[in-house]
Amino acid sequence: MTDAPSPHPVEAPPTAADVAYAAARLRTVVRQTALEPSERLSRQAGVPVLLKREDTQLCRSYKVRGAYNFISSLSPEERRRGVVCASAGNHAQGVAYACRELGIHGKVFLPTNTPRQKRRRIEQIGGEWITPVIVGRSYDEANRAAVADSRETGALFVHPFDAPRTIAGQGTVAVEILEALPEVDTIVVPVGGGGLLAGVCLWVRENRPGVRIVGVEPAGAPSMQAALDAGLPVALPEIDTFVDGAAVGRVGDTSFAVAAGLVDQIVSVPEGAVCTEMLELYQNEGIIAEPAGALASAALRGYLDHRPEGPVVCIVSGGNNDVSRYADILERSLIHEGLRHYFLVTFPQEPGALRGFLTDVLAEGEDIVLFEYVKKNNRETGPALVGIEIDDAGGLPSLLERIAASPLQIDRVQPGTPLSGFLL
Repeated sequence: MTDAPSPHPVEAPPTAADVAYAAARLRTVVRQTALEPSERLSRQAGVPVLLKREDTQLCRSYKVRGAYNFISSLSPEERRRGVVCASAGNHAQGVAYACRELGIHGKVFLPTNTPRQKRRRIEQIGGEWITPVIVGRSYDEANRAAVADSRETGALFVHPFDAPRTIAGQGTVAVEILEALPEVDTIVVPVGGGGLLAGVCLWVRENRPGVRIVGVEPAGAPSMQAALDAGLPVALPEIDTFVDGAAVGRVGDTSFAVAAGLVDQIVSVPEGAVCTEMLELYQNEGIIAEPAGALASAALRGYLDHRPEGPVVCIVSGGNNDVSRYADILERSLIHEGLRHYFLVTFPQEPGALRGFLTDVLAEGEDIVLFEYVKKNNRETGPALVGIEIDDAGGLPSLLERIAASPLQIDRVQPGTPLSGFLL
């Protein structure tokens, strides 16, 4: 998998001055989002933790900052040619907003895994100014299609993270953070293609060089860490697209060149931990975060390599989450936390076999949440897939001991294996 190159001439790398110019341009356009304290995360980290609420931004994501900064800088001739972009959803919404406000026609290419909610929002925001095109299974495939369209039609390609003007616009998040909290110790930034990270690094290193900057990637798409290890952006052979807003198979050339020498640490967080944090944000802070929006605060669950000495800011990058995904989010969280386990149980054809399983294997605080025969025909001769939920992950050894002592044939379905992917 490779990311297609931009069809436009290489621009000079962005600077902190570009971020300042973008901040001035966007000051009357975007919202200056709140920096809200989180009691839960503060207790967890042992220092004040504040959430930069970009989920309340226009289009419910910081992406509008980069998109508007880029498109508003186009010349009259470039505006007549129109724009094209690729996006997992949030950048497309930002482009749609800019196109509508500035009266510029645009086309957005989205991968097929883009949540339905984001697709509808793009159409609603852009109206007659935007044409959505669904293509490819990942951002990288949609990106190649968008670049090809740009070359064929002459429309300007608006990169979601690898254009200097996009990076400068996204860096305005850091301008607001330092204005609101000059004493910040650590800023935790979600990372997909690296545009937000690069913009934050530019501004913070220029104005508060002692602040620690941590980038957070989903474990299923650690493209920035792969680039750091290789010394240049490289294409991951495969990615997990669950954290769709950060599921990028190759970081940008410009974003990597900027961030590589300025970021202090890159960490990756398992998708299950991201799901747990999404649920915590909703239940405790009342925040509906998309998976990428929960990346930064999820990193506080033991993934940082240092203990912050002062206030920490976690950027909640977006809130465009499809409610229909919550069943999957809850499932991934419970499995990650060790509270839900699956087994293949072969019951002998004799009376009382199921009752014996319930009596001999299950204990107080353990419940069957799924019981389904695997075979669709002659079900009584095949194993049953049984899901068991426990109220404490520490109780798993005891459950496994009772299973081992059972006369039934019981095989555990290990999370992350091909069998689990086939059955669940």
